[in-house]
Amino acid sequence: MSRINSNVPSLIAQRHLGISQRALTKSLERLSSGLKINRGADNPAGLIVSERLRSEIAVVKQAIDNSARAINVIATTEGALDEVQSLLTDIQALLVEAANSGAFSEDEIAANQLQIDNAIDSITRIANTTTFSGRKLINGELDYVTSGINANKLANVYVQGAKFGTQAFVNVDIAVSQSAQQAQLGFGSARLTGSGATLEIRGNEGVITLTFPASATTVTMAAAINAQTDATGITAVLSGAGGVNGMRFVSKEYGSDAFVSVDKIPPSPTFSVKNRAGQTVNRTIGRDAVATVNGIAATADGLKLSFSSSLLKLEVILAEAFGSGSTGLQGTLGTSSFQVTDGGALFQLGPQVNTNLQENIGVKSMQANKIGNNLVGFLSDLKSGQTKALNTGKFQDASKVVQEAITQVAVLRGRLGAFERNTLQPNISQLQITTENLTSSESVIRDTDFATETSELTRSQILVQAGNSILAIANAQSQNVLTLLGG
Repeated sequence: MSRINSNVPSLIAQRHLGISQRALTKSLERLSSGLKINRGADNPAGLIVSERLRSEIAVVKQAIDNSARAINVIATTEGALDEVQSLLTDIQALLVEAANSGAFSEDEIAANQLQIDNAIDSITRIANTTTFSGRKLINGELDYVTSGINANKLANVYVQGAKFGTQAFVNVDIAVSQSAQQAQLGFGSARLTGSGATLEIRGNEGVITLTFPASATTVTMAAAINAQTDATGITAVLSGAGGVNGMRFVSKEYGSDAFVSVDKIPPSPTFSVKNRAGQTVNRTIGRDAVATVNGIAATADGLKLSFSSSLLKLEVILAEAFGSGSTGLQGTLGTSSFQVTDGGALFQLGPQVNTNLQENIGVKSMQANKIGNNLVGFLSDLKSGQTKALNTGKFQDASKVVQEAITQVAVLRGRLGAFERNTLQPNISQLQITTENLTSSESVIRDTDFATETSELTRSQILVQAGNSILAIANAQSQNVLTLLGG
């Protein structure tokens, strides 16, 4: 049949040509953009998944940047602490030099004191000027704020890390179930018997040998022993009025590392010392406290408690009266509570904002009046006019302050180094692997496969060209009717 009003072959050719042109346009768009999903209509389900993946990739990359920035903060902090430690080492050397008073004049010791004063001022200045992007790092701004500490029970509290989560504060409950003890040996007579005695007395600080004449009283012996307590770390305490019940050899320190050793040279059955249990021994050690923090066992070293959990890290030194108040194991001997209310440096290390993906670490103040503790004193006590200045002659006490300060700085540097090495660096490595996998998944869904799309482009180009030719033929078919009209 021949018709001229409706050219059906032409309509068919036009429809297929339109399909081919749309396919050609789609291929050109994908090749020019590099994406096979440019709008929702291209692949609705794929668009939803790929956008979620893109969001995850973005937050993971930001978490990597956060961790890298945290490393920069740690590096800046540790650089300042390294200089503080160097100054503390210099102060320690000046103390030891000044203690050699037989070879140094008063003017030279005064010069040493001037250097110590300058070094202490420099430490405080470093604490006040060390900043990162405007935030001070070691002046106490990143330390924790506590409330409710009973100084009669807790001599020193150092919170190293606390996770607040949705809480306004972190409550800390300390329960002591066993007291700490000093090492102790007892001599039960008011005086020596026989021909006297030569005693070798040994403690944590060292050993001395003292010779006492026959019938020497415990008063005389105690005075001689206490005159050299700094050499042994042992004090002699009279038992009863005037030592009528003998005396006790007691270590200055508490805990299982503290010891007392008393030997008669040569050994003699006429002289003996006993431990707390009444056993005749020549050597005994102290005892560590046993305590819990928030119901979890803490590690103890004498009166010092160390506690670490996923939510709280701290060190506590028990006050002597509180931590050594009993010798038994009769349940809870004493409790003390306080709160961590604010502070610390919060680092967002994960792609979601929640407590599990955050780390909070405290950096204590390095100002001179903050380095040290309430037991040995603080670094500021070594300045001119203070209780441990060189002219007071308290070189050993001053040295203990500096040793404690050096230990505190070294431990803080170690904690920061461990945080960087064991938390930040592995976190970056893990997040980088996550980014690679997420990017690969997103690429499979959204990126153009140029090999496949180039083939589709060629196919579409051929179909468009063929469609144009067929449309031209279909349009020409109507002209054949003219031959029937004698045209």
